[in-house]
Amino acid sequence: MSLASSLMDRLGLTDEELCVVLDTDPLSVITDDLDHRPEVRILLDLTADIDESVLRRWMRTGPVDLLLRRDFPAFEDAVEDFRSRGLILRRKR
Repeated sequence: MSLASSLMDRLGLTDEELCVVLDTDPLSVITDDLDHRPEVRILLDLTADIDESVLRRWMRTGPVDLLLRRDFPAFEDAVEDFRSRGLILRRKR
């Protein structure tokens, strides 16, 4: 499995979301031509110690939007906040 595929699986991203996050085209995803991208390794390392199932659920509470805007510093801050506070679920009213 390529690093980009591992990242997509780890964060629970769709193919389209991965393309936006890495600012690339679908052909690069299909041909596994993304492992050279620094964002891939950085995001994998940043989230390496977080349980994948919890991470994917947390991503859908808002942090995926930070990645889709390619706001990597804000995403890093959100990960650090997640590490310190954990996943906080709120009931919709």
